[in-house]
Amino acid sequence: MKPLNVLVTGAGAPGIAGTIYSLRNNYDNREMRIVGTDVKEHVVGRFLCDDFLTIPPSKDTDKYFAAIKSICKGGTTPHIDIMIPQNTAELLFLSQHKAELEELGTRVLVSDHEPIVRANDKYNLFEVARAKGVPTSKYGLCEDFSTLSKLVEEMKDKNGYAVVKPPLSNGSRGIRIVCEHRDRKADFYNEKPNSLYVSLDELHGILGETFPKLIVMEYLPGDEYTVDVFRNGNDFCAIPRKREVIRSGITFAASLSKDFRLIDYSRKLADACGLSMCFGFQFKMNEREEPILLECNPRVQGTMVMSTFCGANVIYSSVKALLGETIPSFDIDWDTTLLRYWGALGIHGAKYDKV
Repeated sequence: MKPLNVLVTGAGAPGIAGTIYSLRNNYDNREMRIVGTDVKEHVVGRFLCDDFLTIPPSKDTDKYFAAIKSICKGGTTPHIDIMIPQNTAELLFLSQHKAELEELGTRVLVSDHEPIVRANDKYNLFEVARAKGVPTSKYGLCEDFSTLSKLVEEMKDKNGYAVVKPPLSNGSRGIRIVCEHRDRKADFYNEKPNSLYVSLDELHGILGETFPKLIVMEYLPGDEYTVDVFRNGNDFCAIPRKREVIRSGITFAASLSKDFRLIDYSRKLADACGLSMCFGFQFKMNEREEPILLECNPRVQGTMVMSTFCGANVIYSSVKALLGETIPSFDIDWDTTLLRYWGALGIHGAKYDKV
């Protein structure tokens, strides 16, 4: 089987080790040469990939795309067969320009532009979900503090909690839980410092009278679930996992959950949005233990390696889908659990010790 040269962006992302594991431990025993990129030089992926290059941030689109095209053409590294973007900020741009990379012989693991527009923006996704009968919380959109205050009053639960977040964000950036009567003294002694909880007055001081669009939605008290999805034509697989322990937005312990509601909702959303290859949805349970949609990650997810562990390597299967190769059916071990741990590299020039 033909060896592959694979470009993986976001080599400093928390899930980089899992992405590389899924590529190297593929069910074809296929040889992979992995090139990692990041905007920062000192990231862990530098030592896990075969080659590593720094690139400009994707918001500097001209310089970013020039660097990506140069890498894909080959030169200092081999010609790239497959590109796997891991940063949410790259997706809209790459979905618009992936045809240019395909002309260079590089296939990009990203859905088409319109599906990305529908799925990546939380407000757009909620509108799609509502039309397809997938449960969402109550939600509203605002750009000024007067409207935000009214929406918080409408959305807050019996404990006075409501959630504010940007429609476009990733990694828990911009999310706040608005609450007026939280015991801040108890938080001081019992909780690690964080900026998640905020009063309405504090939020006013941060945002001012007007600001870029924000969603206000109900606070959901229950367990959180992520669904790893693979979709290629009529082939579909959804693997829900319960996020047992979450730290700084990263899953540190998880277990699989064969919840057919989550599987059915994920299929409806994937079909309605038109997403392809591997991506994911997140849900949270309400007080009645009903799954409520939170968001979509239309890319490789940070803990998607758990699907590899359970027998459904959706990352490598997406690579095969891009190549037009036959993908075998998955044999999922639903008893699989995941436990993440802190590791470290002791770096000595070009050499390193790994914990």
